Amino acid sequence: MSEEAVEAKVALFQNAEAALATLRARERGSNSARAFWVPGRVEFLGKHTDYAGGRSLLCAIERGICIVALPRSDRRLRIADARIGEVVEGTVDPYVRATDGHWSTYPFTVARRIARDFGEAESLVGADIAFASDLPAASGMSSSSALVVATFLALADVNGLASRDLYQRVFPRTDVLAGYLGAVENGYAFEAFAGDTGVGTFGGSEDHTAILCARPDALIQYSFCPVRFERQVPLPKDHELVLASCGVVAEKIGGAREAYNRLSRSTQELAARWRETTGRGDATLGDALASSPDGAARLLAMASDCDAELRERLEQFVHESAELIPGSGDALLRGDLSALGDLVDRSQAGAERLLKNQIEETIRLVRDARNMGATAASAFGAGFGGAVWALVPSAEALPFKAQWSERYKERFPSAAAKASFFVTRAGPAATRI
Repeated sequence: MSEEAVEAKVALFQNAEAALATLRARERGSNSARAFWVPGRVEFLGKHTDYAGGRSLLCAIERGICIVALPRSDRRLRIADARIGEVVEGTVDPYVRATDGHWSTYPFTVARRIARDFGEAESLVGADIAFASDLPAASGMSSSSALVVATFLALADVNGLASRDLYQRVFPRTDVLAGYLGAVENGYAFEAFAGDTGVGTFGGSEDHTAILCARPDALIQYSFCPVRFERQVPLPKDHELVLASCGVVAEKIGGAREAYNRLSRSTQELAARWRETTGRGDATLGDALASSPDGAARLLAMASDCDAELRERLEQFVHESAELIPGSGDALLRGDLSALGDLVDRSQAGAERLLKNQIEETIRLVRDARNMGATAASAFGAGFGGAVWALVPSAEALPFKAQWSERYKERFPSAAAKASFFVTRAGPAATRI
């Protein structure tokens, strides 16, 4: 991690500590505060693949959330956002709720699910929690999932969940925990744990996997439903990522949430058609794809009877998961950066033409990055706003960032006022500080 990133993390920790101090007066024993670093993430490739059982190439970044927590003797839960100075209050119980569309939806969803899944056999306590973040909100860098992970780590720690037999039995590995936290967020059942309402979006667990399982200076390749590690792919040592949050928020509420959920539901419909057509029991499109050597061809042939929207959705999924991600990892491993750029361009084209989740701002950012000489560039995340990554030689990263930002400001002055551009390496996973 760069010296600048370390200094930024220290500042976040200090801000979170200050917010916690104002939330609860310092008492004897208050130095038992727990602190965690939880990074944001980049979806290098894997556009809308994880919830359908596909694969993704992921990494953490050097920005994220610092969260500090003090246990309470009751079930009260108080959470302070140090960035905006807002405090929310609730309880760790099976019925706690938050206002739809408010940031408190994420921590309270975690508190509710912990109470339902771990609160019957042994008592749970609440906490006073404060967090500070330097992630652009609703930018596609997983600020919301990072808050889900951070809240879980804090509440699990103050309650000693990791020492319980149930926890150890259900979560034998960190990537299994990532799958569970994806289910917490989307509201789905997980093994013996019943489902809940979640946060209202039908996403997957790639964000939580990247946050919990990332490896410095490398991409991790996972497949999903369930979460399965496939390989680690080093990034070029002489390259860095330049990230651009376009300033158009990718809020998962209202119409944007419905557009996101429609992409998710379409994969469920396609999987149901596959089961009906083949008589197989494959739960996801990823299972169908892996069902035979010609699974991809059979899936695409099945889609010939579907409407255009479903055909396009399936085409994008098959190419992204079965061709572009493995091909990109292979290109990185053999040092063929030209081939990498071409494969990533095809992924971006699929998002624009087939997913239709791109906006003018993200499309232009990708085009400009490639025209300026980026090795590869792509939009990432849910879409309908959000962010773009560009892989750039380290010696050129800072001037590239400045020029990229200036071009964007000239084209989209309104969005640029809320945009942010920064350089990062692939960072480590979440950890206790």
